[in-house]
Amino acid sequence: MNILVTGCNGQLGNEMQLLEKVNPQHTYFNTDVAELDITDQTAVEQFVADNEIDGIVNCAAYTAVDKAEDNKELCTTLNTLAPAYLAAAIDKRGGWLIQISTDYVFNGTKHTPYVETDTPCPDSVYGSTKLAGELGVTKFCKRAMIIRTAWLYSTFGNNFVKTMIRLGKEKPELGVIFDQVGTPTYARDLAMVIFTAIEKGVEPGVYHFSNEGVISWYDFTKAIHRIAGIKDCRVRPLHTEEYPTPANRPHYSVLDKTKIKQTYGIEIPYWEESLAECIKLLGTN
Repeated sequence: MNILVTGCNGQLGNEMQLLEKVNPQHTYFNTDVAELDITDQTAVEQFVADNEIDGIVNCAAYTAVDKAEDNKELCTTLNTLAPAYLAAAIDKRGGWLIQISTDYVFNGTKHTPYVETDTPCPDSVYGSTKLAGELGVTKFCKRAMIIRTAWLYSTFGNNFVKTMIRLGKEKPELGVIFDQVGTPTYARDLAMVIFTAIEKGVEPGVYHFSNEGVISWYDFTKAIHRIAGIKDCRVRPLHTEEYPTPANRPHYSVLDKTKIKQTYGIEIPYWEESLAECIKLLGTN
């Protein structure tokens, strides 16, 4: 197959490129904005047609959650319109689309893991535009697979894990929110699931994926420091009100992964195992 991967310079896009090297049976077109502007509908249609694309993995998104509150137009263009353009273009070829979405489509007021059939209720510009993106790809592509994920990190780019390691080495004390709970997702694990879906066949619908387990940002930071061997930084718990942000965050964003596990016959690693793997690759322990 000829497969288009967008957002190749991001965390997930970079992990996809690593796995492509060990899964060379398909031809991958790794693009970011320099190679293909996915907000240009004409350019998208031409690229998909000219390169005879069979499937698309859309890793591109506007992910600056707080900045999105003041940049709604740009956020909408990248998170809502662009996925619809990709969906319409690939549908003309009878192809499939894997769209990466987010736990932010929920407001986080539930107390049990969110399942795919729960009614979305976003509480931020970012979450609203990502939900609209889901609806768009479903409308314009008959073979659209949506994967919602949460708390993404990797050895690439800027993310919570790398920030906490850096701050843990620089500062004697950190305050981290303890009353928001969810599950971290190692981008490499998510990339592996995407490859499994490609190989076994893309089954349209909405799926949830993160690593296994439940944890708060505070406990996550404590684990990061322990695994990375950082001992001289005191981490203290903060209430959400003590760390105000422009965008509202879900207090509870645990995702139920039953559907994707049953559909593709996969086992998902526990969050701490994947965190240890990532930190080892970062060379901090």
